[in-house]
Amino acid sequence: MAADKPEQKRAYRSDVMKAGPFKAAARAMLRGLGLDDEDISQPFVGVVSSHGEMSACNMRLSEISEQARWGVYRGGGTPREFNTISVSDALVNGHTGMHFSLMSRELIADSIEIVVRAHQYDGLLCIGACDKNFPGMMMALTRLNVPGVFLNGGPALPGRYRGEVAEIKTVAEYTGKLIARQTDEEELEAVSRAAWPASGCCAGQFTANTMGMIGEVLGFSPLGSSTIPSVHSQRRAMARRAGRQLMQVLEANYPLPRDLATRNSLENACAAVSATGGSTNAVLHIPAIANEAGIDFTIDDVAAVFERTPLITHLSPSGPYLYSDLHEAGGVPVILKQLLAGGYLHGDCPTLTGQTLAEALADAPEPDGRVVVPITSPRTQGGGLSVLKGNLAPDGAVIKNAGLDTQRFSGPARVFESEEDCLQSVLANDIQDGEVVVIRNEGPVGGPGMREMVTVTALLYGMGKGENTALVTDGRFSGASRGLCVGYVTPEAACGGVLALVENGDTITIDLVEKSLTLEVADETLTARKAAFKRGDPSGKAYMTTAGYAQKYVASVGPATRGAVTHSGNVHWPNEAQESDAE
Repeated sequence: MAADKPEQKRAYRSDVMKAGPFKAAARAMLRGLGLDDEDISQPFVGVVSSHGEMSACNMRLSEISEQARWGVYRGGGTPREFNTISVSDALVNGHTGMHFSLMSRELIADSIEIVVRAHQYDGLLCIGACDKNFPGMMMALTRLNVPGVFLNGGPALPGRYRGEVAEIKTVAEYTGKLIARQTDEEELEAVSRAAWPASGCCAGQFTANTMGMIGEVLGFSPLGSSTIPSVHSQRRAMARRAGRQLMQVLEANYPLPRDLATRNSLENACAAVSATGGSTNAVLHIPAIANEAGIDFTIDDVAAVFERTPLITHLSPSGPYLYSDLHEAGGVPVILKQLLAGGYLHGDCPTLTGQTLAEALADAPEPDGRVVVPITSPRTQGGGLSVLKGNLAPDGAVIKNAGLDTQRFSGPARVFESEEDCLQSVLANDIQDGEVVVIRNEGPVGGPGMREMVTVTALLYGMGKGENTALVTDGRFSGASRGLCVGYVTPEAACGGVLALVENGDTITIDLVEKSLTLEVADETLTARKAAFKRGDPSGKAYMTTAGYAQKYVASVGPATRGAVTHSGNVHWPNEAQESDAE
């Protein structure tokens, strides 16, 4: 049974732009766009995508946008297409371009807000296909709080190399094998040619697909939509369906994004991430979405859910299966139905259709026992991610522990002031077993932009050092990262965190049982180091923040524990047409 929908008088926002004698000039412009009187009279729906040639993820989104616009039109709306930016993490890794990846999330949300508020659109359909446009679009939906839908452009199908699955993580790890002299350049190039045979997001449970799953969990996306491969024709039909569904929401004015993004649904999102060993980046993005809804939801709230939610999938990078396998097994609903059965979800949260989550999952398939296992026999009782605290990270740090055999690691620190410094040692095969690699000055402020260290982690794993060494950073990781990788250390080094005081040879202990991250240095020694500490620019990156977007970003960005957001959230946008009608 669908949730009751509040009865509200409909007054379209777009009326203030196009209705009445004083908007004749605006109607002239609209007719210049090819609209007729009927088109102009209908509610206007923004359809935004990140289509472009920035990555294989985004290249097919114009086709999906076209189908979604047809769905909107058939549902009685007038679609208005526009674009936003996208940054490909796969192409900007390992160099200064990565500074702008997380920054782009804020700009994506801001750019959508500007277009929708400026043109007074009545609804919003977002189509994304890469790491930061997913959360950026969900943030925009929540900020604007107009009837909205989010669609994942779809995961890529994997390639094959010598009879084995090959995808982007495979290539990165073969690069590590090259450094370790376990392969040659010819084989590395052969893997590279095989790994990405067609368009779509990364094939595993990395950041893009983790966020696509979250779209379903929050109710922003139709259930079952995020796992459809990019190249499947089924995605065209899903886009038209989404457009029609949006028009039903628009006419009912329910459920709005802030009806969907609630504390309970955010906890559901955390549970899904933990149950699937999803990307650690979700620890940033879920609080960021919460901020837009005016909900105080921090890393501590995320940690509480992670702690109690079991791991029930074998998805890459912590298992052998990819999103195409999950799609064949029944998609995200299979996972959610198991979590619901185990009492790990709030089943009364609304979905896009107005049904509760429990109602919507009633007919979901049972687990196949391979990609998804029953909740009664999970892979681990604890979830796939953990939040660690201790004197090195008093406000928190994050590790993906799914697939890890090592539960406690202690070793001498090997300190680097930036990712570039560390890469030089990794490429020289100069990292020793037993060391804890420390990369600092990579947080939201110090990065700037909180770069991901996936190049380092993938190389170390490919070299056979994935669990023989550890990595601790105030930067972040890719969803593809695996091994003993602790990121998001807060406070970050650039903001006075203890990470800035670590010296070569200091013992650092990572304890997954105790959920702790400890610098084994006496308090009095740390006090003395802090007194002698002189703030400077050891990373050599100060030039990044002297002008341009990075300057504005650093001036406003908050800590990773609260999503690294750049504004206070809870934006109020009154419906001017409704207010004038009431007068």
